Amino acid sequence: MEDLPLRDDLRGSEPYGAPQLPDGIQLNVNENSFGVPIEVQNEISQEITKTLASLHRYPDREFLKLREMLAGYVPGDVSKEQVWAANGSNEVLQQFHQAFGGPGRLVLSFGPTYSMYPVIAKSTLTEYLELPRQEGYELSAEYVSSAIEKHKPDIVILCNPNNPTGTSIGQEVVKAAYESTDGMVLVDEAYAEFSAEPSAISMLENRPRLVISRTMSKAFAFAGVRLGYMVSDPAVVDAMRLVRLPYHLSALTQAASIAAIRNSDLMLSNVKEISRERERVALGLISLGLKVLPSESNFLLVEGFADPRAVFDYLLKNGLIIRKTTIAGALRITIGTPAENDKLLELMPKALQSLD
Repeated sequence: MEDLPLRDDLRGSEPYGAPQLPDGIQLNVNENSFGVPIEVQNEISQEITKTLASLHRYPDREFLKLREMLAGYVPGDVSKEQVWAANGSNEVLQQFHQAFGGPGRLVLSFGPTYSMYPVIAKSTLTEYLELPRQEGYELSAEYVSSAIEKHKPDIVILCNPNNPTGTSIGQEVVKAAYESTDGMVLVDEAYAEFSAEPSAISMLENRPRLVISRTMSKAFAFAGVRLGYMVSDPAVVDAMRLVRLPYHLSALTQAASIAAIRNSDLMLSNVKEISRERERVALGLISLGLKVLPSESNFLLVEGFADPRAVFDYLLKNGLIIRKTTIAGALRITIGTPAENDKLLELMPKALQSLD
């Protein structure tokens, strides 16, 4: 790239991407390791088969059936006019920044948080500011409100539960953020199904600048399909149409997602087991002298590693991959199947002993 007339602000940047380990145990990107139930796989196949004869035609540009299904799935009384979808929640966030960010505008978030936020901001020429979270990676309404009033951002992003810490915020924080700005407030609820906290979707009434982003990649075990969505005031959905590419959701994506949502109870049947496994893994790691943060997601942030890179390398060498973080002495671990978690708990004490 050095010989290309690349944008100056992109020079020296590295592309986003987590390492993959197809032949090992992948506990690094917060997928649902249980996968799609076979009954739903069959129904998805049938739904996709129905679309094959019309693949020479462009898909439904407004994907109305999918939006209606999503509106029926999310909590609360939501209409299809309040729902938008794209190829993963990252594309939802990108379109959102294209519509409400851009040159001369500022997005504010609180870190450590999802590492794609600054990447998306940069790609849309939006200035990005990340302020530190409070003790225990918590956020109070007063702290968020004060930060917004000081920096006057055009966009505020609140990740709930937060990635990579797993911590949640209450609705009072969302309310304080909304009341402190005339800009847009986006609550990223990628891991909402794993949390006991109520969704901010219930706060949408009379808050036209509030947006809730979600995904089917995590609890739905649908990471390979790439389907993210948002719920908002209908006017925000109209704004997304201004920046979306034509026919951006393929007919196959729409068909698979419709079948999955129709079977949402089956698709989410492993969420409770993942939560139980999360507690079991946490206790196992704590017994090794590590600090495990309380989590409302399908992963754990684990602190107390003297040399996290060496632990990461040891596990990788033995066929198991977790996630390095920018937090000193910390690693993030996705909760897998019971067998995968057993392997993690078997390898971790050996990894710690290898440091000696």
